[in-house]
Amino acid sequence: MDMAPFDIFLVAPPGLEPALADEARAAGFADPVVTEGGVTVTGGWPDVWRANLMLRGAARVLARIGSFRAMHLAQLDKRARKFPWADTLRPDVPLKVEVSTRASRIYHAGAAQQRIEGGLQAAGFTTTPEAGLTLKVRIEDDLCTFSIDTSGEPLHRRGLKQAVGKAPMRETMAALMLRACGYDGSEPLVDPMCGSGTFPIEAAEMAAGLFPGRARTFAFEKLASFDAPAWQALRGSARPVLPPARFFGSDRDSGAIRMATANAERAGVAPCITFTRAAISDLARPEGPPGLVIVNPPYGARIGERKLLFGLYATLGKVLAERFSGWRVAIVTSDAGLAKATALPFLPPGPPIAHGGLKVVLYRTAALA
Repeated sequence: MDMAPFDIFLVAPPGLEPALADEARAAGFADPVVTEGGVTVTGGWPDVWRANLMLRGAARVLARIGSFRAMHLAQLDKRARKFPWADTLRPDVPLKVEVSTRASRIYHAGAAQQRIEGGLQAAGFTTTPEAGLTLKVRIEDDLCTFSIDTSGEPLHRRGLKQAVGKAPMRETMAALMLRACGYDGSEPLVDPMCGSGTFPIEAAEMAAGLFPGRARTFAFEKLASFDAPAWQALRGSARPVLPPARFFGSDRDSGAIRMATANAERAGVAPCITFTRAAISDLARPEGPPGLVIVNPPYGARIGERKLLFGLYATLGKVLAERFSGWRVAIVTSDAGLAKATALPFLPPGPPIAHGGLKVVLYRTAALA
C-alpha cells in the first residue's frame, strides 16, 4: 500500500545533529533538516527501513504517521477514534503509548494517554506498557502528532558487541564523532585508548561498506506497512569489501584488548584491525600515509582523579606532537583543562555533547606540523 511521503525523524545526541544531517545527505535522503535532538527527512516506508539499516549515527528512527488539532480531551478522544490506525498498525501486535504535552490546553499527559489508548482499543488494537512497539504522541501548541518508533531497541545495539568496558562510547555517537572529524573510512585510524574497540571497529566497518543494522531486528518488521521480500532485498544489497589493514587500537589493559579483538571478530572486521597492548608512551606511528588519531580518554569526573590525569594528557599530547606529524587528532573529554594539558593546537571546539550523564566536547586539530 502506497502512502504519501511523510516526515521521518532521525534521533541524534544533542550537539551531533549536523554530523547526522551530513550522513543522511550522503546516503541519499532528501533535504535533511537539523532540529533540536535530531534530523528530519521525508520519505516512505522503504526510507524508514533504509535509515534503520544503513545510518551509523541515528539513535532511533521515528515515522510521523499523522497529526490533528485537539483543544480538549473530548475532542482528542473523538479524533483518536477516527484516526486511520490500520494503515500503519497490526491488530495482532500490542502497542505502548507514550504522551508528552507542552504549551497546550490539554496539559495532563496521563489523561491524554487514556483517551488515545481508548481510541486504539475501540479500533481493535491492544495497548500495554510492556509492548515492544511504541507510539510516541506529542501534544504541542494544541497539535497532536503521532510517531511510531520504528527501531525498537536503540540503534547503537547492533547485535554484535557483547563485551564492553567501563564508560563505553555508543557506536552511534562514535560514528558521528568520526564524521565530525571529516573521517570517511578511506584513511588510517589510530585509537591509543581503544577500550572495547568502538572507534577502530566503526572505522573499519565504514571502510568495508558493512551495514550497521545487518545483525539485528527492528520494530518496523511488526507494522502493517512491512514488506518482507523488499526488506530482504535491501538487506542483501550490501557489497562489503574488506579494506587493507589500516585500523589500529591499543590499550594498556590486556582485558580491553581481548574484548576489542572478540568484538572485531563478531563484526567481521578483525583481519583489518591491529589491536596491541601498549601504554601511551609506547605508541608508534603506523607505516604509510597519515590519517586520524581519535581518543576517548578518562575524564576524571570524580574528585581526586583529575590531578592524576594531567600527566596522562600531557604525555598523550607530547607523543602525538613528536610522532604523528601530518595526522589529525581528535580527543573526547568533559574537561577543558585536561584538553589544554595536551598542548595540542586545537581548532575552536564544537558544542557540548551529552554522553553518559556528562557533557563532553570533541576537540579536533588540523594536520599536525
